[in-house]
Amino acid sequence: MPTPSRHALATACAAAMLAACGGSDGDDAATAQQQCEALARTAVPATSLTAVYQADGAVTIQNYALPAHCLVEGKTNERTGVDGKAYAIGFRLRLPDQWNGRFLFMGGGGNDGSLGTTIGPNVGPIGGMKPALGEGYAIVSTDGGHTGGRGADFGSDPIARIDHAYNAFDKTAVNAKSLIAARYGRGPDHSYFSGCSGGGRQGMMFTQRFPAYFDGVIAHAPAMRVSSGATIAAMFNNLKLTQIAPVENGSPILSKALTDADLKLAAGKILERCDALDGVADGMVNHFQACNVDLAELQCTGAKTATCLSADQVGAMKALFDGPRNTAGTRLYAGQVMDPAIDQPGWRAWTLGSSTSATPNSAYNTLMADALRWEFFTPPDPDFAALDFDFDTDPLRMAATSSVYDTYADDKLTAYQARGGKLMFLHGMADPIFSAHDTVDYYQRLAANHGGIGAARAFSRLYAIPGENHCSGGRATDQFDALTAMVDWVEKGQAPDRLLAAASSTHPLFPNRTRPLCPYPQYAKYNGTGNVEDAASFTCTAP
Repeated sequence: MPTPSRHALATACAAAMLAACGGSDGDDAATAQQQCEALARTAVPATSLTAVYQADGAVTIQNYALPAHCLVEGKTNERTGVDGKAYAIGFRLRLPDQWNGRFLFMGGGGNDGSLGTTIGPNVGPIGGMKPALGEGYAIVSTDGGHTGGRGADFGSDPIARIDHAYNAFDKTAVNAKSLIAARYGRGPDHSYFSGCSGGGRQGMMFTQRFPAYFDGVIAHAPAMRVSSGATIAAMFNNLKLTQIAPVENGSPILSKALTDADLKLAAGKILERCDALDGVADGMVNHFQACNVDLAELQCTGAKTATCLSADQVGAMKALFDGPRNTAGTRLYAGQVMDPAIDQPGWRAWTLGSSTSATPNSAYNTLMADALRWEFFTPPDPDFAALDFDFDTDPLRMAATSSVYDTYADDKLTAYQARGGKLMFLHGMADPIFSAHDTVDYYQRLAANHGGIGAARAFSRLYAIPGENHCSGGRATDQFDALTAMVDWVEKGQAPDRLLAAASSTHPLFPNRTRPLCPYPQYAKYNGTGNVEDAASFTCTAP
């Protein structure tokens, strides 16, 4: 029997509408466009769809020319909320012509409210990485059930709260897989999730509520305790820093509570005590478990000068590293990790901001206080002032949302582990909002429920990222390909014993530096010889 021609295959695909040969090398642009546009007529429950074909190179995002693909956007469960506003679960799905059989759900972040680029994280060799869409992944993202970007006033609607907690992500995953099957004639061979911050929380949520959906989940800096712990810490840290801020025209100026020079003093003390604990002084603290610093060593003995910190400044910083407590002394959340990247812009943006007026612009005061007022308090309290947080009573107002939103409590993941799912945690040691101590605590609890860290590493691993602020930046090698490592783990059984990470070529402290990211509790130790800038000179070592 003769082999069908490419034209015959393409015609057959078009006639079958969205048959299994969709996305093959034999698809010409015209047929691919027809198949794409037909997706807008796909029956997806309670969902309206649009589908637009984007030819190879026709769209550029972040200086990357996207490959030929079908852009599908949808709205599920459109309705009017109790606040009179329009709501829907919005999603964006990119379906490449050259599909590799994999599905990737890109997590959101912050208060969600937008769809993002939906091109995936960078994958491939360090120095030559490109967005996952370019490697053939079908990729979806969602707005979490509301629009409006960083604003959290959607929290006045009870259904929007549930959508943002879990329902929007459930519906989007199901819809995306249905549309993938419609486009290619089959569902994905393997499904993955990757997200940071709120996206990390969403990934954890899938392993708990919907354990059958994904084969591998990457949870970077997960906001696992955001509505019951991290937001309390944000209010606590904000209060402590505001209390020591200089007063100008009758108002404290938060950004001046600690100058950049003050933060460099503290960072220098941390480096002095802890930098060389991994075998080399290189401006990073790899062996964070052994790092112990008393910032009181920097306290001025007299008037404040450029070479010391005031007693108030030392006290405030100690409070940040210790973590929030109520008046009874009960700890309400983990403190921050002592990492020298407290002198970096990413740390300042969250804690102090840059505003020189009486109106602070730190993320504690904008993003976190907004989420607290509208979503994390039940009922919402739109007029709540961040500095009025009561550490004895206000945490009780956060319990209801925490019960459906936070993901720190389930430390067994029995169903996810039983079906062979893999879970990868990553966390920056200098994260100023979600403490890496909290993720370490969760991982230790998870490991204890699975026979210890040695046994738990068969399905779950945690990688500390020295010097990284929230999700990226800092004194860090913060460029890495966790997705390919996860794919190799799931599909080839090759567990990631280390992740190769790099600093960018424009990093102000160590351009192009590479380091291994090691599975906890190991850390990257210098071998004693070799180029200090090269990951090959470091070995993942048990403490």
